[in-house]
Amino acid sequence: MSAAERRAWLTLVATHMQLMPTLEADLQVEGTVSFFEYQVLAMLSESGEALPMSELAARTNSSLSRLSHVARKLEGRGLMRRSPSSEDARVTMAVITDEGMAEIVRLAPHHVASVRARLLDSLDDRDLADLGRIGSKILAHLDPEHWVFRDPALVNDKPRPA
Repeated sequence: MSAAERRAWLTLVATHMQLMPTLEADLQVEGTVSFFEYQVLAMLSESGEALPMSELAARTNSSLSRLSHVARKLEGRGLMRRSPSSEDARVTMAVITDEGMAEIVRLAPHHVASVRARLLDSLDDRDLADLGRIGSKILAHLDPEHWVFRDPALVNDKPRPA
C-alpha cells in the first residue's frame, strides 16, 4: 500500500473500532438492548410495517442466523414478533410490538445524542457530505444492490461502483 492508502485504511479501521464500542457503551447506560438489538428494533420501527426477516437482515447488515438468534431474544422480551407471511408460508415476517416501539422511542434521543457527540459534532457540513459520498461509493462497490440505495429517504441517486 502507498502511504495514502495505508493512512486511509488504518484510519477507517481505527475509527470503526473506536466508534462502535463507544456507541454500544453509551446505549447500554440508558437501555436494556445491545447496539445490534437497537438496530433491529429501529429498522422495524422505521419500516412502519412487518418486514421479511431477509429484508431485516439486509437492513441490519447481518446474517439470517445472527438475526434469528437476536429475534428470539427480543421476542422473549416482548419487543418484537415473528410470524409466517400470509402470502408465502416460507417467508417469516417480523414486526415491532408496542413495547418495542416504546423502548425505541425512549432510547432514540439518547442514541442520537451519542451519535452526535461521538461522530457528527466533529464534522462540518462539507465533511458530512464527503463522508456520505465516500461511504456510498465504498458501499456501492461492495454491494451495488444494498438496501440504502433503494431507500429514497437516504439517497437520491446511486453512486457507480469504482
